[in-house]
Amino acid sequence: MDQRAAFDQIVKPEILNRIALRHHLLSRMTLGFVAGALTVLTFPPFSLLLLVPVAYSALFVGLRDLSFGRAFLVGWAFGLGQFGFGISWIAESFYVEAERFGTMAIPAVAGLSAGLAIFPAIAAALFAEITRRGAMGSLLACLAFATSWTVAEWLRGHVLTGFPWNLAGYALVDYAALRQTAAWVGSYGLSFLTVFVAVLPGAAAMASGRQRLTIPLMALAGIATMWAVGTLRLQSDAQQPPTVDLRIVQGNIPQEEKWAPENREATFARYLELSTRPGDFDVLLWPETAFPGFLDEDTEARARIAAALPDGSVLLTGVPDRVPSDDGMRYFNTVQAFGDTGKILTGYAKHHLVPFGEYVPFRGWLPIERLTAGLGDFTPGPGPRTLALPGVPLVAVAICYEIIFPGHVVDDLFRPDWIFNATNDAWFGTSIGPEQHLASARMRAVEEGLPIVRAANTGISAIIDANGDLVARLGNGETGVIDAALPSAHPSTLYARFGDWALLALIFTTWAVGLAAGLVGTHRCNKRTRTEKKSCW
Repeated sequence: MDQRAAFDQIVKPEILNRIALRHHLLSRMTLGFVAGALTVLTFPPFSLLLLVPVAYSALFVGLRDLSFGRAFLVGWAFGLGQFGFGISWIAESFYVEAERFGTMAIPAVAGLSAGLAIFPAIAAALFAEITRRGAMGSLLACLAFATSWTVAEWLRGHVLTGFPWNLAGYALVDYAALRQTAAWVGSYGLSFLTVFVAVLPGAAAMASGRQRLTIPLMALAGIATMWAVGTLRLQSDAQQPPTVDLRIVQGNIPQEEKWAPENREATFARYLELSTRPGDFDVLLWPETAFPGFLDEDTEARARIAAALPDGSVLLTGVPDRVPSDDGMRYFNTVQAFGDTGKILTGYAKHHLVPFGEYVPFRGWLPIERLTAGLGDFTPGPGPRTLALPGVPLVAVAICYEIIFPGHVVDDLFRPDWIFNATNDAWFGTSIGPEQHLASARMRAVEEGLPIVRAANTGISAIIDANGDLVARLGNGETGVIDAALPSAHPSTLYARFGDWALLALIFTTWAVGLAAGLVGTHRCNKRTRTEKKSCW
């Protein structure tokens, strides 16, 4: 055999096969990227529910018969589309001081998106490995995908301080009955159920025979069950707290003006003017760092606040704080409570700080400045705390970023009656970021069964009841006040009592039912398929 013939018979087919495999992988990665980008439209402010099965079923189908490594790449492409568009609003924070940080905006978003995309990649690779190792029917394949996705989301919420933003279950935030499931299994559990139901249409598209009909019926049954359970909770009675009237102040101070020394008096005067408008209230609520200075050190400012407070009322406001120590001055991001005499009653220090915003991780190694102006890194507080104030139901405080963490906003030993979320989303302008942040707060209300009162500098300020409904809100970029009564709380929810143990129970129970239901289908695989350990889906 001459060299040309050998090339045509042996080498050339191998080269063509490799080209075909690379083209095949590139096609699936492109599909994954587009599907990931579609997930952004499933979250607020869009909440296009029909795109949920489209996005996740596309990834589910695209992972069929892939190896661990190839599945990882397809999942990473999905994550790149999901986060590249979903957290693009982070770039806005770099343009607040554009001369210092503007050139870093796009690289920072791209780098963070690429890093976060590793978690969908882990989910995809884990799913591919599970299905490769054993014969598996369509139902069990859907359960494997949902489990893999939930494990990866949970890791994303915990690894390196965590970033549980835009969890899959948040696609249901704007659907009152469907989101109530989080009261039992939390947002990670809601993600598990959402993704499981969402990939059933993909499984049906690849099924044959009776399964083409039974799998869609299962999807409808899953949605109907979640809706029925949620409807029952919406109709349940909540506890009635003492009547407490609230006033939320939204000063709407642009971030680039907030800390300019020449603007401090005007900022303080605006908050005082809004606070003293006609109307009665028991609790006055100002947002994160509403006072541009150290209020506990400013006797005159506290006297002006006291003059603005009705008798017997209290102010909860976000302020920076500093405390001298042996290691130098320590800075804290706090919410402090003041009585009608101007005296400090109590306070809370933020414990879950924003990397690169409030501190620089590995500061000794990374020559990077914080995005926020200041004299040094903030020090984290001790953790969730319930505050007792005169004439006010017990309150927990979550400052800005802290509200995005399921199961980590309330002191488990001293359950509060409501949660105060002080935030400053001025960093993100009029982007979709504040809407997504509000969605997280609404899910915490459902999980804990507690109303959440949100004061935001530029919006979105809101009162959220224990079912996650918006009782009142001030939109992004508005200046004004919200006057309303404190909504009632539900009795302690299952998730509030057991946390993510409820998630484990859900996954275990669902797999037990799935294994029982899928046993017959699994045994229908032929001997060759079982011997080669290929999946049946």
